[in-house]
Amino acid sequence: MKAFGWASREQSGTLSPFKFSRRATGIKDVTFKVLFCGICHTDLHMVKNEWGSSKYPLVPGHEIVGIVTKVGKKVQKCKVGDKVGVGCMVGSCRTCADCKNNLENYCPKMILTYGSTYLDGSTTYGGYSDTMVVDEHFVIRWPENLPLDCGAPLLCAGITTYSPLKHFGLSKPGIHIGVVGLGGLGHVAVKFAKAFGAKVTVISTSPSKQKEAIENLGADSFLVSRDAEEMKAAKGTMDGILDTVSAVHPLLPLLELLKSHGKLVLVGVPATPLEKIVAGSSIGGLKETQEMIDFAAKHKITAKVEVIPMDYVNTAMERLAKGDVNYRFVIDVGNTLKANSPDS
Repeated sequence: MKAFGWASREQSGTLSPFKFSRRATGIKDVTFKVLFCGICHTDLHMVKNEWGSSKYPLVPGHEIVGIVTKVGKKVQKCKVGDKVGVGCMVGSCRTCADCKNNLENYCPKMILTYGSTYLDGSTTYGGYSDTMVVDEHFVIRWPENLPLDCGAPLLCAGITTYSPLKHFGLSKPGIHIGVVGLGGLGHVAVKFAKAFGAKVTVISTSPSKQKEAIENLGADSFLVSRDAEEMKAAKGTMDGILDTVSAVHPLLPLLELLKSHGKLVLVGVPATPLEKIVAGSSIGGLKETQEMIDFAAKHKITAKVEVIPMDYVNTAMERLAKGDVNYRFVIDVGNTLKANSPDS
C-alpha cells in the first residue's frame, strides 16, 4: 500500500518528504488515516542518531491518532470510522512472561513504532505519515470526549508518567509527589498526580515557571533546585519523585528530598547515561495505556500543545532542542501533509 510521510535520511536529522509503502491490511490489522502526531524528545534523539540505533531513512512519530479506514476480518477492537491511537510500540512476542502480564513494553522482542524491524522483515515507519497499519492488539480505542490534537501526546508522555505513578504506589490520595522538570513529560505528570489526589511539588531550575506550575497546572508548591535553602527546607518531605528531565543532572540532591522508603523514578532519557539509575520506567503495556487514556478522558487531562503544519517540522525540532516549546508540538498531519512536494 502506497504511503507518504517525512523522513530523516542521515545524522543531520533534517526531515523531508518521503514515499514508501505499508503492508496490506492483514486479518488482525487496523489501517487508519493519521490526523495528528505529537513530536517527542525521542524523535529528536532518533533523527540525529544520538543513541546510535537509528536506521535511515527514518520516519519518526509515536504519539499517533487518527480515523480507522479499514480493518482485517478478525479485528474485534474497532471498526471503520472509529478514532484510534498508537503509541511507542507496534509488536511484541505475545508469549513471554512480560507479554502475558500486559507488560509488552518490557518484552525482549518488542517492536518499536519506528526504526525497528517488523515480523515480516520490513522497517517500521512512524506517524509523520499519512497512514498506519497496526496489529489491533497495539491499537488504543480513543474516547469520544478526548480531543485528538492535545490528547495525542498522552500516548507517550502520558503513559510514561502515569505508569510509574501506578507501579510504584504513588497514585494514592494524600501522598506528596515531586515532579522534576516542567516540560512535555512534567506538565502531564503534574496533571495525573493531582487527579490521583496527591500533593504535588514541581522541582525546576527555572524560577520563571512557578506561576505556570501553580496557577495553570494546579501544583501545590514549587521548589527551585538551584536554591540551597529551599532544597534544605524540603529535605525528607516527599513520598516519591518523578524525574522527567532528559538532560544530565545531579541526582543526590533529589534523593535527599525523599522520606525513608521514598522512590526516585527516572523517566526522562538523556542522550548520555546518568551516573546511576535508581528506578527507571519505560512507557507501559497496552492494557495500562488504554486505562490511562480512559482515565485522562474522565478527568479531562490533556497535554498543552502547539499544533503545527507538517512543513514546520524541522523548525519545531530546532526549537525542541532548545526547550522552546510549551509543552508539546503536535503535527496536524491530516490537514497539512501534502504528497505532491517536488522532492518526494
